[in-house]
Amino acid sequence: MAGTTRPSTERVATPPPARLLRFDLGERVLHWLNAVLMLTMLGTGSALYIPELSELVGRRGLVLTIHVYAGIALPFPLLLTALAGRWGKAFRSDARRLNRWSADDRRWFRTRGRDAFVRLGKFNPGQKLNAAFTVGVIVVMLATGLIMKFPNEWPLSWRTGATFVHDWVYLAAAIVVAGHILFAVNDAESLRSMVRGWVPGSWARRHAPRWYEEQTGLRADGRGERSKAKA
Repeated sequence: MAGTTRPSTERVATPPPARLLRFDLGERVLHWLNAVLMLTMLGTGSALYIPELSELVGRRGLVLTIHVYAGIALPFPLLLTALAGRWGKAFRSDARRLNRWSADDRRWFRTRGRDAFVRLGKFNPGQKLNAAFTVGVIVVMLATGLIMKFPNEWPLSWRTGATFVHDWVYLAAAIVVAGHILFAVNDAESLRSMVRGWVPGSWARRHAPRWYEEQTGLRADGRGERSKAKA
């Protein structure tokens, strides 16, 4: 009948939302507190172990005190956020994501991120490894640091082993943190999400298609179920 409209089942391209919340305030505060404490610990550690820096900085006693207290404080933002109520809800959800590995994550590793058909979630495998490494560094550095701080409480073999492990984990942490910063600088949207909290929908659809679909209910290939009327 003339003038009658009927819904079409044709799939049409659905534009992504302008932005998606990636990190809430609690997660962003945790990240930057952790970053400040980690960089303080690494910076003061460098001043203690590298002779040229030690001579340049001076005041070794003060540097050592800052180093020790930064290391002791490092676990607390993580623990307090994890135990917080609503403040830590998003963090706990993301911690579960970081501990889940999919077939796409493994394929991403095998192809070094070159497989265009890999469908990642909110975090890529490199970010998952970095998170696990960071937690491990916090635990190991705190344990070995306390043994070094209170040497009379432990046998000689423990003190020697703690010093060896502490020094090598410090070196590994410095390398990983430097790499993390370089990757962040090269992905401006990801870095800005740790400041403003959100990412553009187009970025999420391209870099985290599974998470994009979870958040929007839209397909990451750009096709939605939206129907349009035809005359």
